[in-house]
Amino acid sequence: MVQASPSACIEVKDGTHIAKVVLMPGDPLRAKYIAEHYLENPVLFNDVRNMLGYTGTYEGKEVSVMGSGMGMPSFTLYAYELFTFFGVEAIIRVGSAGGIGDDVHLRDLIIAMSASTNSAMVTSYNLPGIVAPTATYDLLKEAVKAAEEIGVNAKVGKVYTSDFFYHPDPEVNVKAKKLGHLAVEMEAAGLYLTATAAGKKALAMFQISDHVFTGEGLPAVERQDSFHEMMEVALKTAIRADI
Repeated sequence: MVQASPSACIEVKDGTHIAKVVLMPGDPLRAKYIAEHYLENPVLFNDVRNMLGYTGTYEGKEVSVMGSGMGMPSFTLYAYELFTFFGVEAIIRVGSAGGIGDDVHLRDLIIAMSASTNSAMVTSYNLPGIVAPTATYDLLKEAVKAAEEIGVNAKVGKVYTSDFFYHPDPEVNVKAKKLGHLAVEMEAAGLYLTATAAGKKALAMFQISDHVFTGEGLPAVERQDSFHEMMEVALKTAIRADI
C-alpha cells in the first residue's frame, strides 16, 4: 500500500527529498527559475497544484527552493508543512516588495529585521499582548555579511505585511512610512510567526519592484526573472546557516 503524504499540498516524489533550508519565492515559476539558474543538478520534488519545488546544490551544499503563493494564508500553509512534516529547519523568503521609505529605490535589497502586520493571525498565539514577528538573528547576520561581500548595499529594517493588496484605507502606506517601515509586502510576518511557533529559523528579504509613492515599477517578467543580487545573498545565507 502506498503511504499517503502527511501534507495535502506537498507530495515528495519518489527518489527526491527536501533540504533542511528552503528558499521560498511566491511565484512557482520564480522557484523554477532559481532552480535552473542557480542550483546544480536540481530535481523536482513537488508539483502538486503546480507549486513547484526543487532540491539541488549551491557551492556543494544542498538547498531547496519552492513557491508559496501570495499572502500569509498561502505562505504559512506551506511553511507550516515544511517545518512540521518534512524536517525543514530554516526558510528564507525571497520576494518582491513595494518601497515606501524615502531612501528606498527600485531593485534595492531589503532585509526584514521585523514585520508589522494588519493580519489577525498575529493575535492567534494566546499571548496576553501581541507577538512580535521577528527574523532569526543568525540568518539576518549572515545575510548582511553576504551582502557586504558581494557589494550590495542592503537596507535592514522593518517591513509592513498586509493582508490587502488593495487596502481600503488610502492612507495606510503613509502611516506605515511615518512609523519607519521600509516596504510593504504580504508574507514576512506569517513566516516569522510560523517559524517562532515551530522553533525553527526564518528570514525574509526583498528587492523593490515598485515604489508606492513615486509610481516607479518593474514589468512582471523582470520581477520573475531578475533580482540576481537577492538570490546570491539568499543562497549564501542558506549554505552558511547553522543547521
